[in-house]
Amino acid sequence: MEKNATTERPEQIDPKTSDNRVVIFDTTLRDGEQSPGASMNLSEKIVIAQALRDLRVDVIEAGFPIASPGDFEAVRAIARQVQGPTIAGLARCQKQDIDRAWDALQDATHKRIHVFLATSAIHREYKLNMAKEEIVRRAVEGVTMARAYCDDVEFSAEDAARTEPDFLAEVVERVIEAGATTVNIPDTVGYAMPNQFSDLIHHLKSHVRDIDKAIISVHCHNDLGMAVANSLAAVKAGARQIECTINGIGERAGNCSLEEAVMAMRTRRDYFDLETNINTRAIFPTSKLVSNITGLHVQRNKAIVGQNAFAHEAGIHQHGVLKHQETYEIMKPEDVGIKSNQLVLGKHSGRHAFRNWVEEHGYTLSDEEFQRAFEAFKVLADKKKDIYDADIEALIEGGLNRQDTPWQIVSIQTNAGTNAIPTATIALLHAGENRRVEEAACGDGPVDALYKAIERVVGFRVRLKDYQLRSITRGKDAQGEISIAVEIDNRTYRGRSVSTDIMEASAKAFLNVINGYINQRERSLANAAAGAEQLVGARP
Repeated sequence: MEKNATTERPEQIDPKTSDNRVVIFDTTLRDGEQSPGASMNLSEKIVIAQALRDLRVDVIEAGFPIASPGDFEAVRAIARQVQGPTIAGLARCQKQDIDRAWDALQDATHKRIHVFLATSAIHREYKLNMAKEEIVRRAVEGVTMARAYCDDVEFSAEDAARTEPDFLAEVVERVIEAGATTVNIPDTVGYAMPNQFSDLIHHLKSHVRDIDKAIISVHCHNDLGMAVANSLAAVKAGARQIECTINGIGERAGNCSLEEAVMAMRTRRDYFDLETNINTRAIFPTSKLVSNITGLHVQRNKAIVGQNAFAHEAGIHQHGVLKHQETYEIMKPEDVGIKSNQLVLGKHSGRHAFRNWVEEHGYTLSDEEFQRAFEAFKVLADKKKDIYDADIEALIEGGLNRQDTPWQIVSIQTNAGTNAIPTATIALLHAGENRRVEEAACGDGPVDALYKAIERVVGFRVRLKDYQLRSITRGKDAQGEISIAVEIDNRTYRGRSVSTDIMEASAKAFLNVINGYINQRERSLANAAAGAEQLVGARP
């Protein structure tokens, strides 16, 4: 399943020949995935890449191919399947990294190899143990190797914000001479202040020979809450690429938020005089998609996409907005794709009405996906009096990455009370073996009892690390969304499910994690067996 862009992709504009065009480089699938617990499987990454394409980002950094076989496969699949944006793969300034990145990217219509090397004094001394001369040599070699494969090469000076400005200028000048078409100036640890970062960009523009032959990019982290401010200060100073993520996700405190940077430039065009290719009406749906897949919920008061971003509770604000929208709203909710939470379909709505809703909201479903979503809608309509847009979106997006499910729920029964011992009984069906198993357990509460009963069925322990419940819409019959994080074999997995029955949603979320783990384990065993067969066959 994918969501359609609402408009066609505009003709690409080269920022090197257009002073007011800013390239949006999205690294949700690479740096964003480094958020603790936000790892995604292959199908999830492809769905997000398709959404980023429809959002009209210019560059999708699909991953770090040498980091793992999974990263390599994701980059290769996105390079093959997602047309439109440039697809980038990250590599250290090392031959094996660059070779691996090219292997993953070569089928992309537009491809970029993104090489990086740290330049700051603290990294040179404690991480790399390299002198300045060695840093320059390695950086030039990395760019040269990448250019042998690809005309579009980006070089990142890791920890540039803490690098001596004159040495940074030397590195940038040398990599441009070697063929880098984009030079990235990261604030890797979120240390810079906006004026300081702006001064650094000015310094490079005035001290680097042939700086106009490359696009200056910035990649800012949010450790001090300055990622968006630093990125905007940089483009005001002449940078023309912002590296960012949906919802600002990323390692530690996160990255520059795409939606905030884009809407700041759009809303304050009078100040920035800058343009992007972003289809802003796809911002909110993409934000929700990434939140649902990663399990990282957006805070209610987050700018642009938070639940409260366009809510007005104070009476004086409500009065002002009713009189004239711009009294308290500097953007229209529709500009970022936020629709009013109106009642939509009901239990008597038919297949045609449901298909119209799906198409009007920008979803493209296969026949199988449509049938599954329609059946789930009819079940929900029998349970719930009022159905909202958000209810149907949850049904559809909940089926985004439906994989083979070894275990399926047959029935659930729980019991709890003030003076009762919480108990749960669950019956599961193993689809592959057509085997039904029923177990019961006691626990500290009904959810704990339910999870212990499921563990008895599947035969292994799962440690629950996080359990969150939120209402998708309003009303006593609103669907509840359960998001969980669990640990299996020292790795963290996330699951999510929605239902009007909280126990059912809890069980489905837990079982989604277990099924995903079982599928992953079986794939790993199959890959290992195939590798062993190849090794035996290769022996003399």
